[in-house]
Amino acid sequence: MADLIERIQQFNHDRQPELLARKYQLMRQDAFAFLRGTCHLFYEDFPVHSPLNAAPSVWLCGDLHLENFGTYKGNDRLVYFDINDFDEAALAPCTWDLARFLTSILVAGQSLDIDSIDALALCQNFLTAYTNVLAKGKAGIVSRDTATGLVKELLDSLKRRKRKDFLEKRTQKVGKLRQLLLNEKARAIAQTRRDKIEVLLKNWAAKQKKPKFFRLLDVAYRVTGTGSLGLERYVLLIEGNGSPHNNYLLDLKAGSSSSLQPYLTLPQPQWASQADRIVSVQQRVHWSPPALLDTVELDGQAYVLRELQPMDDEINLSQWNGKLHRLRKVIETMAEVTAWGQLLSSGRQGSAIADDLITFAQNNAWHDPLLAYACTYTIQVEDDYQTFCNAKL
Repeated sequence: MADLIERIQQFNHDRQPELLARKYQLMRQDAFAFLRGTCHLFYEDFPVHSPLNAAPSVWLCGDLHLENFGTYKGNDRLVYFDINDFDEAALAPCTWDLARFLTSILVAGQSLDIDSIDALALCQNFLTAYTNVLAKGKAGIVSRDTATGLVKELLDSLKRRKRKDFLEKRTQKVGKLRQLLLNEKARAIAQTRRDKIEVLLKNWAAKQKKPKFFRLLDVAYRVTGTGSLGLERYVLLIEGNGSPHNNYLLDLKAGSSSSLQPYLTLPQPQWASQADRIVSVQQRVHWSPPALLDTVELDGQAYVLRELQPMDDEINLSQWNGKLHRLRKVIETMAEVTAWGQLLSSGRQGSAIADDLITFAQNNAWHDPLLAYACTYTIQVEDDYQTFCNAKL
C-alpha cells in the first residue's frame, strides 16, 4: 500500500491542497475515475521490454480514454467530434494510447453496467475499426453529416444551443455588464492575480485583429476535470461581440509536463514550453483545430488559452440503455478518430509516415498481446483502486 500511495502523493505534491483533496475525492467514485486521475501510474507500470513498444511512433493524446472525446467548433466554424485532451501528448508508440483506451473500456464496464464478455467484444470492435482505418491510410472527420448513433444525437442536439443560454448558466447580469457566477466550479481570485491576467490578456489581444473583443470583464479560478485538478486554471469573461448577451468565455490553463515524459525513449522536439507542446500536438492531430487555441505566458509559466464554447460537450455513455450496438458505434467512432489523428500527424518530427502505419495495420498479430495486456492491467487498476480507497487520503 505504501508504495502506491507514495507514488500518487509524489506525483501530486505541487497541487493546491484544497483542490487535491477534491481530486482524491473524485478518484474514490469508482475504478474508472481512479484510472482517469492516475495517468502517471499507467505509464510508470507500462513494461519497458515489450513487443508493443516496437509499434510505429505517432503523436499520442497520451491519456486516451472513454471520456477524452467530445464536440467542439473548429476554426472553420463547423462542429466536430474528436479527441479533446492533449495535456499528456507526446511522440511514442501508437500502442500506448491503444492500451490505455482498451483498459478504460474494461475498467469502466462495471460503472456502465457492461458485463465482462461484452466489454471484451467492445475492445475487439475498437481494434478492428482502428486497424481498418489505418490500413486505408486516408484521414476523415466526424461531423453532423457523417456521425452515427450517440455521436450523431449529441451533434444534432447542439443545434439548439445558444450563446445567451450558455452565458446565463455561468454569469449574472450586473447593470449593463455581466460577471461570473462564483460556485464550486468558479472561485474568486485575489485582485493582484486578476490585474496580472488583465495585463496578460491585453498584451495578447493587441496582436489580434480585434483587440477590443478580448477586453476582460471578469476572471475566476476554474475547478474542473480529474487528472489535472489542482493545476492553475482560470475562466475569463470577455467583451466579445457586446455586453451583456454576446460576451465570450475563455479557458486559461497552466501547461505542465506530460506524465509520459520520464518513460519516453524517442527524441522529442524542443518545445518552447509545455503549453506549446499541448497546442502543437492538438493542431497536428485535429482536422480543424478549435477556433481559438494559443499559448501565453504569465510570471514565467506558460498557459494554454482557448475559447469555452456552447458546442463543447461529451457523450453521456450511460445513455446506451442496455443496447450494446449503441455503445459499439461510439467505440468504433472513437477508434476511427484516433486513427485519423495519427494519419493526419504522420511524418512530423519523428512520427511514422503513413506508409509505415498502413503496413502496421496490415498485420494484426499485435491485437492479442495488446488486449491481453489491457486485461491484465485492468485487474491491477481495480486492486490499486481498492488500496487507494482504504488509505483514506
